[in-house]
Formats: sequence, C-alpha cells, structure tokens
Amino acid sequence: MDANMEIVYERCCGLDIHKNVIAACVLITGQKKEIRTFGTMTGELLELCGWLKQNNIQMVAMESTGSYWKPIFNIMEVEEIPAILVNAQHIKAVPGRKTDIKDSEWIAKLLRHGLLKASYVQPRKDRETKELVRYRGSIIEERAREYNRIDKVLQGANVKLSSVAGIDTMSGMDMLRSIADGEVDPKLLSGMARGTMRSKTAELEKALTGLIQPHQQMILRSMLSHVDSLTKQIEELDAEIKRRLEDKQDIIDALDEIAGVGETTAQVIISEIGSDMSQFPKAENLTAWAGMSPGQNESAGKKKRGKTRKGNSTLKKTLVQCARAAARSKNTYFNSFYSRLAARRGANRAAVALGRKILEVCFYMIRDGTQFRDLGADYFLVLNKNRILKSSIKRIESLGYKVTIEETVAA
Repeated sequence: MDANMEIVYERCCGLDIHKNVIAACVLITGQKKEIRTFGTMTGELLELCGWLKQNNIQMVAMESTGSYWKPIFNIMEVEEIPAILVNAQHIKAVPGRKTDIKDSEWIAKLLRHGLLKASYVQPRKDRETKELVRYRGSIIEERAREYNRIDKVLQGANVKLSSVAGIDTMSGMDMLRSIADGEVDPKLLSGMARGTMRSKTAELEKALTGLIQPHQQMILRSMLSHVDSLTKQIEELDAEIKRRLEDKQDIIDALDEIAGVGETTAQVIISEIGSDMSQFPKAENLTAWAGMSPGQNESAGKKKRGKTRKGNSTLKKTLVQCARAAARSKNTYFNSFYSRLAARRGANRAAVALGRKILEVCFYMIRDGTQFRDLGADYFLVLNKNRILKSSIKRIESLGYKVTIEETVAA
C-alpha cells in the first residue's frame, strides 16, 4: 500500500470472520500493528470489544461472511463501537499466500485509506423483522413441498384430484381428510365440493375413484398433520409481522395496489429495502443492489450483453414472482411491457426486467409517498405514434417545408 496515500482513519481494525474464530488486526498510524485471534462465543466477542475500546478504535471493517458477521455486528452496536460491513468481492487481496491473519491485515489497510465501501445494513429492529419475514417464506415453501408430496401419494393410489381441483383448497382438504380417515367412496367424496367446484362433481367422482391402500392413508394422515402444523406457524408469523410493520401499513397498502404485488409480497419488499430511500440516490442504485439490473460488459468501445449481478436473492425471487403475476393481468401497462419483451428476449429475461420495473415503481412510491397509477395497455402504442409523428415532421422540415398537423376524426 502506497505510504503517500491519504489516511482516513488513524486507528482502525480489520476483522476476518469465520464460524469459530475471528482474526483481528489493529492498525494505529505511526505507533503499532497488533494482530489477535478471538473465538466467537459471546464472552470472547465482549473481550474483542474491550480490546478495541482499549485502543480507541475509530472504525472496524468486517466481511459479510454468511451469517457469521451478525452476532459481531449486533454486539458492536450495543457496545457503541463504529463498524461497517463490506462486500467480500470488493476486498480481494493481492496474489500470494493467503491466511486469516493476512486477510485481516489487508482489510485494515484498505480501511485506513478509506478504500472500502460500506454495505447497507438496516437498523436492528428492521433486521429482526426481515428475519421473521424470511423465515415465514421458508415455511410457506415447505408447505408447498408437502402439498407436492401429498399429490405424489395420491398419484400412487390412482387418485387424480389435482387434475380437476387444487388439493390445497378447502374442498380439496376436506376430501383428503376423509380419504385419510378411511373414506374411499368417490360419490360421497365428490359431494364435499363447495362453491364453484360443485359444477365439477362428475369429474371429481371420476378423479377420486382409485385404489387407496391402508399405508397410503397412514402417510396422508401424517402429511396433513404436518400441513396443519405449518399453517399454524404461518398464521402466528403473519400476526407478529403485521404487528411489527404496523407503522408502515400505509406504505404496504399503497404497494398492494401495484399489479402483481399482494400484501405478503409488499411486506417482503418493505422488510428487505426498508421505508427510508435516502440510502439509494436513484432507483437505479436500488435495482443494482437488488441484483435486478444488467451488469456492464464493455471492451474496446464495444458494449456486450451483461448478466445481472448477484444481489439480494430474497428480494429478487419475490420481484420475479410479482412480475409473473403482473404479466397475467389484463389490460395493464405491465402486461403490455412483458408481452413486448418476452417476444424478443424470452419469458425469463422479460420477468426479470418487469421485476426491475416493479421495484422502480416501489422506490418512487415509497420515496415520494405517491399512489400507484397504471399507464395503461396502450401506452406503447401512443408512445410509438408520437415518436413516428415527430420523426416524420422533422424529416419533412429538413427539406424546407412547413408542416401543419391536424388530427382527423378517425384517428
């Protein structure tokens, strides 16, 4: 590192974090360089904080290694030790022998000269809410997997319920519970249909005619018990998340108006990006942070296609789900945008692009406190019409003519 470079922090520390050990390097300009290793138990982390306070450290930098940084960052917040989290990709060391000690020293040197960019870390309260929201998402996914396992058991018993109706509906669950309890009469089972499903009674009777064995009924009882347990957990998490996001309910309700976005997905978006957009100067910064913007790939003045960068995987997955839902909406700007792009670039790229568009809309709505307004399915038709009109007028005027435009009744 160039000795003539500007020194931003006279007293700083770099941490190389692992599951069971932390390598810490303290640099004090003109005085000392000291390296120690600590364990990751709470008592050992408090010992690390005491050592940092003893050296009057101005700033600590650590890599965002898995989830191992979280307890250290949390304790430093409580102990009021200034710390930043940095992307591991931004601090790759120079070639040579790689050790934990060398890594911590390299982080400290970069920090001392202000060459590290702090990652966005939400306040403690918001991080807790995000943890709950992510856990709820994993439980919902596990319940969906269990429904798939139920369908596999039914297919093995030649019961084709999923070909006629959803097994996760109220009618479907009633039929499944009866099958698990020993009822095999297809006429009686199809009579449990509710609402609009009653119109499919004849089809249901055919689908429910199978060869159900006692061991399959036992498996179904176990699976349905698991589904009930997961549903109860989801309901408890829903109540806790709603309580924690009560002060942001107005924003959630506003985002719920966006085509493809529901209350649950709005809660995910808010928990991931927060309600304060000041940390993102522009919408482009937010979409890049989320991993929804294409990367730059330019060489010798030629621009090539760039893949989207790695970003917030939870947010990206949610936005793509919202995009696929918005693409199915009728007579909307999002549907028109998706259809135009999917025809040229394919469904997956179009879904990512539409997800980015939805995130940009969320950014402006949260930042400016505005409501969602759909631009309409004919937006691109009007846009193209105006573009053709302006281009034609410009070309005619370049030949020395004066153009007057008058709209006809047919137009």
